[in-house]
Amino acid sequence: MPCVLLVIAGGSVCSGDSIKVQREKPVVPSMIMTPEIPEQISFCGKLINMTRYNMHEGIDRELTSFSYLHATTMLTIKRANRYFPIIEPILKEYSVPDDFKYLAVIESHLDPRISSPSKAVGTWQFMETTAKEYGLIVTQTVDERCDIEKSTIAACKYLKAAYNKYGSWTAVASSYNAGMGRITGEMDKQDVDDTFDLWLVEETSRYIYRILAIKQIFEKPYKYGFMLRARDLYKPIECTTVEVTNDIENLAEFAKKHHITYADLKRINPWLRDRKLTTGGKSFKIKIPKEESMYYKSPNNYVHNRNWIVQ
Repeated sequence: MPCVLLVIAGGSVCSGDSIKVQREKPVVPSMIMTPEIPEQISFCGKLINMTRYNMHEGIDRELTSFSYLHATTMLTIKRANRYFPIIEPILKEYSVPDDFKYLAVIESHLDPRISSPSKAVGTWQFMETTAKEYGLIVTQTVDERCDIEKSTIAACKYLKAAYNKYGSWTAVASSYNAGMGRITGEMDKQDVDDTFDLWLVEETSRYIYRILAIKQIFEKPYKYGFMLRARDLYKPIECTTVEVTNDIENLAEFAKKHHITYADLKRINPWLRDRKLTTGGKSFKIKIPKEESMYYKSPNNYVHNRNWIVQ
């Protein structure tokens, strides 16, 4: 019996196979496709070859994970419109490659208030001892790990110190997760020069691939199935600043005096961790959101990166 070709979903099959095709056709309304795996990725100005089996499979795992964590990935892109304009100039000021903003993305999903089970806190997920070592104040009423500007400065200090030690930004990224001591020790024990060649615990092994993967998605969200419009992105909130040097016994009263709610005060200043502020003789700057900036009365028109939106 001659084989009659049928075209189904862009492919050709014989008529004898048509019943099988019909039987096995998808019964769900959408198809799940594996993301395209790049042969090389640029990180901190250096091209990284991704064709070695472990690296190809490592980036595949993370691209797939981020591509199908739809809600989390999309919300993080929306938040980036508000926070990248703060993070990027600080990285530049401290001569830290711009790509390290993606480290903050995978650490916290750009949520300044987030806290991990291990008690790491803030956008850059500092442990308390490390935070204090790099100049952040952590007390009963203040936690500067949740201050995006100050915590980014602290992160830059750590990253620069790690780079002075390793001379490799990928090693710096791995050390941010595991600690410089562990990375140095494992490189010595395993006698390798490249952290991609290390055998590490799963979390640390995946860490650099997660940074590389989220960078790919942020640079071209539409390519990975994320369709956003300008009005979908979270706009920056304009604020005035009040400098305080004296204790504030009641932050709710302080907020009311400045014509905002206590809740707004805490959201805009997540480093305020109590109902009062004890300054300890230090100076703190409290942001007061402008009334007109707190509403989406008209569509957001601020787009930090045009690649994020569907033109």
